[in-house]
Parts: sequence; C-alpha cells; structure tokens
Amino acid sequence: MSSTPADEPIRARREATRAALIEASAQIMLDEGYAAATSRRVAAKAGVKPALVHYYFPSMDDLFVAVLRDKAEAILGHQRQAMTGSEPLHALWQLNSAHDTQLFTEFLAMANHRKAIRSEIVSYAMRFRDIEEGAMTLALKARGIDLELFPPVVMSMIMGSLARMVLHEQGLGISRGHDQASAFIEQCLERFEMPSWDPQSEIEDRERIV
Repeated sequence: MSSTPADEPIRARREATRAALIEASAQIMLDEGYAAATSRRVAAKAGVKPALVHYYFPSMDDLFVAVLRDKAEAILGHQRQAMTGSEPLHALWQLNSAHDTQLFTEFLAMANHRKAIRSEIVSYAMRFRDIEEGAMTLALKARGIDLELFPPVVMSMIMGSLARMVLHEQGLGISRGHDQASAFIEQCLERFEMPSWDPQSEIEDRERIV
C-alpha cells in the first residue's frame, strides 16, 4: 500500500524518534558504559516514554545492533571520504582517534556476552580493515616501499590499534608515552603518506617523454 502526503509527518516523527533513541543509547554508552544503557535510561535521555523503546526495538540487543550499524556506517563513509583526500593516512589516523571509534570499545566488551553484537562487529571490522589496508597499500606503493618488509595490513593494524589504545588510555587518565607515540606516528605518516600530486609537474614530465 503506497503512502500518501498525509503520512509523511507521521513517518518523519517515527524516524526522528528512532534516531533519538539510537543517539541517546550511544551517548550513554560513551559516558557510562553499555551496562548503563537500560531501556529506562535511554528513554529518559531521548525524552520519550520507556514503552517506546521496545516499540521501536523489541529487545535491547536490537537497539544495540541499530546503534552499531548507524555509527559503523558513518565511519565507513568517513573512511571512503578520507581515501579521496590528499593525505589519506593522516585522515585515517584521525578517524581512529575519534570518539565514535571509542564507542566500539564498548561494543567489543559487549560482544563477549552477546552473539548478535559479535557477528556485527566482525562484519564491520573486516570492512574497516579492507579500506585501511587499501589506503596503506596505495601509499606504500607510491613511495616505493617494500611491501614484504612493511606489509600494508600490518602497518594499518599498528596505526589503528595505537590510535585506539591512546584514546582509551586518555579516557582512563593515562598519558605516559602518548606524546612520544604521537610523534612517532607523525614521523611514520610523513614517511609513508601519499606523495603530493602536482598536475602541472605531471604534464611537464609527460611532455618531456614525448
């Protein structure tokens, strides 16, 4: 049955409520951990009645999966955008240091007890790694780096893991070694980053060859 223009405001309100519940859950998880994200707390944070949580999400697992998918798709979009920039490795490093990435620490903890979350985490983690490995491969090749000595998948894992570890430790109040780690990563990024592309220079090079 097709919708009518009169149905649009109702659909918009439902979508807004659903989005508010997802955002409220994510914020509670970031601030207090996933255990604090109960249906009552989420409803209060979103400004709706508790019964509406289970109207939109039959179980809390359904809600958590929706939060994971929403944030993961956003990060994937940012990753793809980073690939088109002039400094993709720098951009990916910043993404791994973002608060949305910190949220995935909560999902990793949750995955130990919830199979639905575990399967979603694995699926998205593979997609994240594929994009990061692709960016690293392109950059290393462009720099003429030996891919056997510096495997792109390993390099991307080191970069991403270190960024997430620093972010996690900052949340705990740990700062020892962070300045040195940041300086080390910056040196690596400068060494391995995609070389700057000057279209005029490329045109001149081609003309010389011709």
